[in-house]
Amino acid sequence: MNENQLTSLLEQMTTEEKVGQLIQLATPFLKGASDGGQITGPMVGMGITEEVVKNTGSVLGASGAKEIKNIQESHLKDNRLGIPLLFMSDIVHGYKTIFPVPLAIGCSWDLDLAERSAEIAAVEAAVSGIHVTFAPMVDLVRDPRWGRVMESTGEDPYLNSEFARAFVRGFQGDFANDNQRVASCVKHFAAYGAAEGGRDYNTVDMSEWQLRENYLPAYKAALDEGCEMVMTAFNILNGVPSTGNKTLMRDLLRNEWGFDGVLISDWGAVKELIPHGVAEGEKEAARKALEAGVDIEMMTECYVNHVQQLIEEGSLTENLVDEAVLRILKLKQKLGLFDNPYRGADERLERELILSKQHRDSARELAAKSAVLLKNEQVLPLERSQKIALIGPFADNHDILGPWSWLGAQEDTITLDKGIQSYASEVKIAEGSSVESSSSVQLDLALKAAEQSDVIVLALGESSDMSGEAGCRADIRLPQVQLELIQEMKQLNKPIVTVLFNGRPLELHGVIDETDALLEAWYPGTEGGQAVADLLYGTSNPSGRLAMSIPHSVGQVPVYYNHYNTGRPKNAPDAQERFVSQYLDSPNGPLFPFGYGLSYTTFTYSEVTISSQELREGETLTITTRITNSGEKAGEEVVQLYVRDTAGEVVRPMKELKNFERVSLYPGEEKVVIFTLKEEDLRYYHSNLEYKSDPGHFEVLVGPNSKQTSSSAFQLVK
Repeated sequence: MNENQLTSLLEQMTTEEKVGQLIQLATPFLKGASDGGQITGPMVGMGITEEVVKNTGSVLGASGAKEIKNIQESHLKDNRLGIPLLFMSDIVHGYKTIFPVPLAIGCSWDLDLAERSAEIAAVEAAVSGIHVTFAPMVDLVRDPRWGRVMESTGEDPYLNSEFARAFVRGFQGDFANDNQRVASCVKHFAAYGAAEGGRDYNTVDMSEWQLRENYLPAYKAALDEGCEMVMTAFNILNGVPSTGNKTLMRDLLRNEWGFDGVLISDWGAVKELIPHGVAEGEKEAARKALEAGVDIEMMTECYVNHVQQLIEEGSLTENLVDEAVLRILKLKQKLGLFDNPYRGADERLERELILSKQHRDSARELAAKSAVLLKNEQVLPLERSQKIALIGPFADNHDILGPWSWLGAQEDTITLDKGIQSYASEVKIAEGSSVESSSSVQLDLALKAAEQSDVIVLALGESSDMSGEAGCRADIRLPQVQLELIQEMKQLNKPIVTVLFNGRPLELHGVIDETDALLEAWYPGTEGGQAVADLLYGTSNPSGRLAMSIPHSVGQVPVYYNHYNTGRPKNAPDAQERFVSQYLDSPNGPLFPFGYGLSYTTFTYSEVTISSQELREGETLTITTRITNSGEKAGEEVVQLYVRDTAGEVVRPMKELKNFERVSLYPGEEKVVIFTLKEEDLRYYHSNLEYKSDPGHFEVLVGPNSKQTSSSAFQLVK
């Protein structure tokens, strides 16, 4: 079906049928669903009739080839014009083969493997009948109190942008010609990660300069990569909820950026314009959302109950509705649904591909590359001959998939005890405590196990409901019972290795100072227990590097590497003792900086050299360093390039990530790493929002993390 045919189809539709395309309903509303088809209870309260269901354009949360084909078949029998449904779901970090949470994937700094993880998720979802995933989430995050930091790839706009591109490539591929890929939907537009106080759904208030400089680049990168859809954010932005923000959605997203794909609200966000206080009722909420450019209303009834009336009374033009419907029809056409409404749904391929060995192997590899070794006092790697006491609430806990793992089944998960048992000659397992409670029996059993061991491995962390959407916490320490468990184990004077399973950077006092080695495993997914064991025993060498700074204390939050200087910086040569920008009771910087991570080997960097002392427009500057594996094990280093603009028209960050390269080296092996810089890489938003560079002095900084760098300098000449 070409565009003329789509336009012809649109012309045949009644207003009621058009409005139906703008509605997204959950699976239970639909005929053919295993638990659906009866319009009762809350559905009636929403004004959802059988006629509305017949005209509905998309479905949320259905899964499984058989069920989706049944729903689609029933719908096509009822829909007057035979317009197929779009099936959408949150396939965030895996369908049934669950990969590490996105924050962990960000710590891998491995774009190829990130893309592969999205491709596998797309394949499993597509053969199960799904057409669109609500991913990637690219919200820039600087506050670990916010539960949804686990869905982002961190605090840096450049790194987030690169991962956004990788995820979109992985999910979509050539989805118009490949039924085993899905359309992707970037979220949450915009600046959702800056919620005030780290509290979900909360206020965001920032200058447009800050928005463009740090928060918008990753969304734009996803769209530049061809991402088909955008989801609105729950938050207000400078006083206007995103879902009704015409300036944000029409002026910036559609007109300035040229996005002509489908814009969808988050769950219930159109109706939430009422409690936000910018709409007096559903009717006004519907008008404001449509005028802002929101094509699909997810799971509230403002459009279905009021759009036709708004058109009839002249408050909305039908052209506005037609534009939205045509965008939805075009996406259905791109997916090939008019030719094959069942698309990639295939029960046989479901059985063959989902949780296949190949998919599990990729999940295991990414889980190992995502973990970050934060401390190692010559305790790791473990030896197979050592007697191990595996203690803690995550010793044999299947709850390591993390939030937004949706169809991931805990029974398919490799737990840490299973992973360690594949290596250790002797391992004793005891819980010690639950995640947030403990008993004397648990502790006694743990002490007995520890007393008979050579090394204590503590498996600690957060249950998955302690992070994710609405999982915000003012106290980001481990629960007190786990800190007490560490103290009890410390009294035995045995080496302690702590493994953390969690969805946010934690405040680590009481952990880092009481343990001999600390591995941040995050929520590592289906193969997590095996991947962590691979790291503990040295089959894999840790190579993860932090994509988000770890604070000394929650009182520092937000703390991030690419901050601005002040007029009274603490470390200035002429700084006074007191009257500088500082805390009196804490360092200014993080406990562990962005880009930080240890290895079982060591890497030596040569002096940084640059190809010229000047860079002119149209030219390229090359930055060179030599990396040597000076240790005794093969390993991977993430070489990071930062730039500092020492004087701008507006303040510039102390440093900005501009590039990075993963380097694999055997002991004694060396490699020359060459980065390039162009004038375009030095551009930024000025006070008048013009995006350009300024002539002047720049520093280039190369190193293993944002704090430990060697530098050189050049002039940008114009």
